[in-house]
Amino acid sequence: MAAQRGGTSRQGHAYPNTARLVLLLVALAAAVLLFAKPPPIERARRLAYAPSQIRESRLKPANIGIEHPVRAAYVILVRNSELHELRATIRQLEDQFNARHKYPYVFLNNEPFTEEFKRAMEWVTSGDCHFGLVPYEHWSMPPWVDRVRAKWAMTMLGSKVPYGDSESYRHMCRYESGFFFLHPLLDNYDYYWRVEPGVEFSCEIPYDPFKYMADNKKTYGFTISLREIPLTVKTLWKTTNAFRTAYPEYIAPNNTLSWITASNGDYNLCHFWSNFEIASLDFFRSPQYTAYFDFLDRAGGFFLERWGDAPVHTLAAA
Repeated sequence: MAAQRGGTSRQGHAYPNTARLVLLLVALAAAVLLFAKPPPIERARRLAYAPSQIRESRLKPANIGIEHPVRAAYVILVRNSELHELRATIRQLEDQFNARHKYPYVFLNNEPFTEEFKRAMEWVTSGDCHFGLVPYEHWSMPPWVDRVRAKWAMTMLGSKVPYGDSESYRHMCRYESGFFFLHPLLDNYDYYWRVEPGVEFSCEIPYDPFKYMADNKKTYGFTISLREIPLTVKTLWKTTNAFRTAYPEYIAPNNTLSWITASNGDYNLCHFWSNFEIASLDFFRSPQYTAYFDFLDRAGGFFLERWGDAPVHTLAAA
């Protein structure tokens, strides 16, 4: 009777309850391994390599055979709603420079691009157009940040500073600080030129900035420097110094930290305005920079304060 309760095979051999339990546990473990999510960064990478609605390229037959002196592209993080602003900006960029060079464009968005947006960009540009979706893991609050505390910090900052209570602005700053260069659409490029909707190119650009950067082994190019709002970066310098202590081997011997340091040793708040920057993607992909960003990201200041990508890029470059 005991054998019958435990179950019997067709050959008449009894399977004890313990054996059944072991088989059940093995099956459950296999199911967990099969359906478990990979680590966040790996999930983001897989998402970025998803089908055509996630990544789409619109290549122009007239550009077949063009060999640019530098593997470079314009990188534009933009919303569908900013179409008209961006179209005006790109028209100027094309007139003043790119119509003669035909460098490609990489458009990134945390929401799928509309057909209207893609068509408009295809018409206004001379270079090939690539459209990519930002993975959710790169545009969300990481699990180690206390969401309640972050929301409270945003409320407290409120209207004291621009975008003080905006979570989406913080996602943008974090993305531009640590993730844009990981998008697969940028895998084939060595330099990028950041373009923002609404900026103006009022003068002709008579030389190729990409080629100048590569020929002269320049890492980071900018136009103006400003002072950051103190309330937005209250602990950024403290966290940066903690990184310097933890990773002394990553600090360049010929650094320019003195340029961004006040006489008392504090951060003087100077930063390169990143609305316009031309930079080496190898710099951002380097172990030094990625370690620095990861260190900052774990501190949570992008959400608990309002760390901007401009001071982060500046401190890293310095």
